Amino acid sequence: MKILYVNATVRPDSRTKRIARYLLDRIPAEKKIVNLGEEDIRPLNNELLELRTRLTAEEEFDNAIFHYAKDYADADMIIIVAPYWDLSFPAILKNYIEAINVNGIVFRYTDQGDVEGLCKAKKLIYVTTSGGKIVSDEFGFGYVKTLAKEFHGIEDIEYIKAEELDIEGAKVEEILEKAEKKIDKILSNINQS
Repeated sequence: MKILYVNATVRPDSRTKRIARYLLDRIPAEKKIVNLGEEDIRPLNNELLELRTRLTAEEEFDNAIFHYAKDYADADMIIIVAPYWDLSFPAILKNYIEAINVNGIVFRYTDQGDVEGLCKAKKLIYVTTSGGKIVSDEFGFGYVKTLAKEFHGIEDIEYIKAEELDIEGAKVEEILEKAEKKIDKILSNINQS
């Protein structure tokens, strides 16, 4: 099994990263790690968009700009790790999503105009933490979930969150351990199937 681990955390002492390490350490599989803070993924500007549009129309997918999309489409499981910032996730994750969401690699449009997912992955796990309360799951996780299901063809989406970590009096260790127990349950279900 090939796991794609997309890390959108930038702090070295990230609590989100701690939960992700707990998860990764319990999955014995080949892992490809994409540390978005170390990658040079620029937002799509007119020049990049025109290049991608031309190459996609010509089905020239060997160009280096498609390597993120190919890795994403080829993974058996995807783990996305992102802190909850400003009601969503860090901008570097949005840049990555723009880089992977390529017609002809990750999805395609059918003759009827419907979207067909082309990803091998059957499971995506989204991990997040927040200092305060996560006001809505729809802005960060919900966006990723909808793309994964509606465009990429990934049906099994799991959500692991630890919130209110910076609230005065928060029992941080208990909150993080609760997220780790959810990971144990998810992995137990994976092993049984």
